[in-house]
Amino acid sequence: QVQLVESGGGLVQPGGSLRLSCAASGSIFSIYFMGWYRQAPGMQRELVAGITSDGRTNYAHSVKGRFTISRDKTKNTVYLQMNALKPEDTAVYSCNGDIGGMYYWGQGTQVTVSS
Repeated sequence: QVQLVESGGGLVQPGGSLRLSCAASGSIFSIYFMGWYRQAPGMQRELVAGITSDGRTNYAHSVKGRFTISRDKTKNTVYLQMNALKPEDTAVYSCNGDIGGMYYWGQGTQVTVSS
């Protein structure tokens, strides 16, 4: 059984920063891909950033240059550093992992950008 647990969400003013963490635990043999998704009210869920097992990253156009995804293999943890946050970044952010050929989701963490 694999669990993904996110942390780091909260309320931040426009222009501020937050760092999200997603820790994987359980029977982990291989992590092929980890990604951060977000879903705002009334909107479809979208991929914000992803990182492969060999370190390749990809980002949604709307966050390029502001968000950075990284990982610590020793801790089976993926991070999302979010800078220059905008009100339109407000959403529930969820971590997804392709671990051992199966997909897992975290419970999600709320990010609210508001003055």
